[in-house]
Amino acid sequence: MASVSETEDPSPTIYIPDEWSEAADAIAYNSPTSTAPIVLICGAKNCGKTTFSRYLLNILLRRYRKVGYLDTDVGQPEFTTPGFVSFTVVDKIKPDLTTPCLKTPERCFFFGDISSKRYPAAYLKYISTLYYYYQKEYCMINNSESPTKTELPIVVNTPGWVKGVGYDILVDIVRCIAPTHVVKINIYSERKNLPAGAFWLGNDFHGDVNLIEINSACQDSFNRSMPVQKDAHLLRDLRIMAYFRQCFLSSLNITTIKELANALASHVPYQVPISSIKIRHLHCQVPCTEVFYSLNASIVGLAVSSEQLEDLPLCVGLGIVRGIDTSKGLLYMVTPVPPNILEKVDLLLQGFIQIPTCLLQVQGCMSPYMSTNVLPTS
Repeated sequence: MASVSETEDPSPTIYIPDEWSEAADAIAYNSPTSTAPIVLICGAKNCGKTTFSRYLLNILLRRYRKVGYLDTDVGQPEFTTPGFVSFTVVDKIKPDLTTPCLKTPERCFFFGDISSKRYPAAYLKYISTLYYYYQKEYCMINNSESPTKTELPIVVNTPGWVKGVGYDILVDIVRCIAPTHVVKINIYSERKNLPAGAFWLGNDFHGDVNLIEINSACQDSFNRSMPVQKDAHLLRDLRIMAYFRQCFLSSLNITTIKELANALASHVPYQVPISSIKIRHLHCQVPCTEVFYSLNASIVGLAVSSEQLEDLPLCVGLGIVRGIDTSKGLLYMVTPVPPNILEKVDLLLQGFIQIPTCLLQVQGCMSPYMSTNVLPTS
């Protein structure tokens, strides 16, 4: 049981409606002791899913020592940079509900895009594989004289794309997870909300689930639940910059974007032998003569092909390809991934996650990301 002394009101600047508190308490304390809750949170874009999931994590950590978090929102993830589907184990109450925090997932896949629309089949496979891992590692009966189940509840955060194909994908996610609780957050505009009731149920699907419907905490002058206005592009760039800020010691005084851009430009990159890696382009085909051109000045997922779940390479982090010198057979990369983990990487995954433009604008010198020695492959 986690200590509750850390906070009764963990983030006083955030308004938590009574119905949110009641919903979280019901999930945490009214669930059977023999079965940890499996909670899926869904709703329209910017309805408050992330804030509620942070609040629910804190409430669950008052009863459970650890809580799992399956993040399926590749556009606005909680613990990783954009482009990831991840499973993270959380063991500390979050003191501030207003900001996300970077945390190393227990398992993650690099999807390489901020939306599932380009490749929904792969997206759903990543989710089902991570959920299977959670079941295998935390829900199976241990082999012992007194078999018991590992008590690890899980919170599943979902994207805000709930119309058209996005709705169909969400239904598939709910059916794959088979949660004990579904929390549906509504806003005032009914046309933007999910259908009323248990929308994922069909004639061929049966399941025992608690549906909890709550309203968004953000309200207009008429006390109507409204979406929270966010600059999604800016938030994604900030997450990427926060990730690569980890390349430097916290004691190094980097407080502005300009300072970070100059620090990354002057940072000594790793030299990676081209012969030691394979390159995989996600969601598109690249001619072999253009592989190095496309890879240069890009963000790539760093994967270990020998460590796979259902033939899917696990990702250990991101890197910036600073340059490629084919005459020397070297690729130059900047990454916060520690050397002992980086040496296991044998696969680079290139998707559509871009370097923030502000990091490319280094004053007083040519772009450090455009090598003159990149040649087409033979």
